[in-house]
Amino acid sequence: MKRNLYIWAGILLLIGFAFWQTSNKEGGLSIQNVFQTDNPIPTETGAKAGLLAPPFELKGLENKETYTVGGTREKALLLNFWASWCDPCKMEAGSLNLLAKNYKDGLDVYGVNVTKYDTVKDAKQFVDTFKLQFPILTDEDGAVYDLYKGMAFPTNVLIDKNGVIQEIILGILTEEELEKKVRALVKK
Repeated sequence: MKRNLYIWAGILLLIGFAFWQTSNKEGGLSIQNVFQTDNPIPTETGAKAGLLAPPFELKGLENKETYTVGGTREKALLLNFWASWCDPCKMEAGSLNLLAKNYKDGLDVYGVNVTKYDTVKDAKQFVDTFKLQFPILTDEDGAVYDLYKGMAFPTNVLIDKNGVIQEIILGILTEEELEKKVRALVKK
């Protein structure tokens, strides 16, 4: 009789241990699960999706304000590297204005004129022609464009609120494709 009691106690202990192990594997409370995150913030910086955006500071087109990128932000950020002579940049200017307007509560749009390959005069004319309604920064020596491994105009960099690059887009997308990506970025 005593022997059966020990056998049943052992079986119940094994069953209890099995339930405990299963609940931990499925996300139950354990020391590891309390400190684990699904999307840890990276510590490495670089111009690559999944890494922290390289920090920089640039003056605005009118030289009145300085804009800083890097680290956490209140809103997601779309960085648009462009030049005034770039036909695809001209084609997407209207889309960027709409995104800046429609997502203003969750998205900042910064246009970065790579002035190394352009002129301030032409950049100002471009802004006036396309009535750009978001901050325009000047990358006079192309250092920021190089920092972000720029290879084509336009280049759009999508950065989340944590300062992590979510995507780098070389060339132009349709208005719908770009908006879909921005919508997903703002939801993060």
